[in-house]
Amino acid sequence: MPQHMPLLQTMKAALLRNSTHHLVLVLLLGVCAGIAPASGSGGRWDLLQRSIGVSAMHMQLLHNDRVIIFDRTDFGQSNLSLPDGRCRRNPRERVLPVDCTAHSAEYDVASNTFRPLFVFTDTWCSSGTVAPDGTLVQTGGWNDGYRNVRTMPACAEDDGDTCDWDETQDALAQNRWYATNQILPDGRAFIVGGRRQFTYEFYPKADPTDTSVISLPFLIQTKDPEENNLYPFVHLNIDGNLFIFAKNRAILLDYRKNKIVRTYPILAGGDPRNYPSSGSSVLLPLKPSPTEAEVLVCGGAPAGSYNSTKDGTYASALVTCGRIKITDPTPSWVIETMPSPRVMGDMILLPNGAEVVIINGAMDGTAGWEAANTPAYAPLIYRLDHSPGDRFEEESSTDTARLYHSSAVLLRDGRLLVGGSNPHMYYNFSNVQYPTELSLEAFSPEYLDPSNDMLRPTIVDPSPTGAPVSVTYGAPLTLQFSVPASTGAPPSIGVVSITMVAPSFTTHSFAMNQRLLFLDVVNTAALAQTGTYQTSLVMPATAALAPPGYYMVFVVNEHIPSEGIWVHIQ
Repeated sequence: MPQHMPLLQTMKAALLRNSTHHLVLVLLLGVCAGIAPASGSGGRWDLLQRSIGVSAMHMQLLHNDRVIIFDRTDFGQSNLSLPDGRCRRNPRERVLPVDCTAHSAEYDVASNTFRPLFVFTDTWCSSGTVAPDGTLVQTGGWNDGYRNVRTMPACAEDDGDTCDWDETQDALAQNRWYATNQILPDGRAFIVGGRRQFTYEFYPKADPTDTSVISLPFLIQTKDPEENNLYPFVHLNIDGNLFIFAKNRAILLDYRKNKIVRTYPILAGGDPRNYPSSGSSVLLPLKPSPTEAEVLVCGGAPAGSYNSTKDGTYASALVTCGRIKITDPTPSWVIETMPSPRVMGDMILLPNGAEVVIINGAMDGTAGWEAANTPAYAPLIYRLDHSPGDRFEEESSTDTARLYHSSAVLLRDGRLLVGGSNPHMYYNFSNVQYPTELSLEAFSPEYLDPSNDMLRPTIVDPSPTGAPVSVTYGAPLTLQFSVPASTGAPPSIGVVSITMVAPSFTTHSFAMNQRLLFLDVVNTAALAQTGTYQTSLVMPATAALAPPGYYMVFVVNEHIPSEGIWVHIQ
């Protein structure tokens, strides 16, 4: 061991003092000279599966590290057969009453394998939430699926092929097609909107026979001939109220009293941002014990774009984003400009808490059949801590068009799983410009580049491969993590933070229930092992900050995240 190491450890022990928001570990003896920046590599694309047989219209990561993928049942046959000669026999099906193919699949991230799942009623343009116990609760759809609720558990290793969807007929009070779900602090799903539905309801219901719904006139006020208020953007504010954005403006709803407590200004320009104009939106990362919350809305399409595509005219998508502090007494939108226009992009919070990726979509047209002409092949990174005008960076491109009915979700290893794209009424692989896409890709952001390996922390306790850690609100949690030490030099430790991420239900350019929080750090100390540290955290204090359920927790060193661990808060 070099002679300066004991001195370094003594200094670090003295300097390992945290604020409530971040832990700052001081860089010593020029270690930073060897640190690779968190930007510049452009990310990497990897093909995982050429075909899973089902187009990924909807995706949800569960706490067993498997992704539930599904499209719709009325496409006709998919390219994935149901096992053991099983067939779906549904007299209400309008396309294929007897169908022996699957329209859902479970993808195992670790093994890069998939298996067919059996979904019975039509899930076209539906919505979803993960219940506090980790079960995917999937709601609505079309035709025979309008009012249905389907549940999919996080299957255990020994379940074999017996773990599958369970469906409840007419569990909802109204048809929910193009609706949005948001998990609430009490663990219920808030379900709002849908085509020709200007109401909201909750699931589960205290009384299963309850058919009541609550009127939301805001959805009538934002409706236009192109229905640019479908799949409204919904975010749970830190005060427990719901921020709801439709078309080009937003409200803050106290759903407990059915009262609008704040009306936000129209987003500058007035162009629509929701389906089928299909921009996207995120609630930006929350600081520990937050007093502020911000929402970012990016992309969309000019008014009239959807109808113009019927004549073969594809208007350029919007190039602007709006950012607003929804907790301000007099909030206003701050407009920023992307490097290129984007419609149907998926906005995903990255686990370092410093970046948002905008991935998939097109540069013109809108959502809808054959309604876009120019794919957006390159993801955009939005860096929160950069100055306005310097926040966007274009990343490396895929060669796969991800247009209408594509989706993306964050994985626990920091990659983004990307799939789907079917801009046609049925599966179509020939004589079209953009064939139906059945492949899965992984996009690895810049922080996964090997040049950052010396910065990359590894959580060693609790084990990332172990069972999820159970915690309660305001409770402590202790983590041990390591950072690589290069020969003759201490580990490359800089600003370290801990993030907590709720996995999203992603469909139609909106990642429902997505949430990222920075956790309070109580203290951190270097352990006897070189490059190993122990940090004590405090979990969020209330369910309004972190609704009950499963989250991924990451250690982040200089914007470079570890692999996450699963934590269950309740």
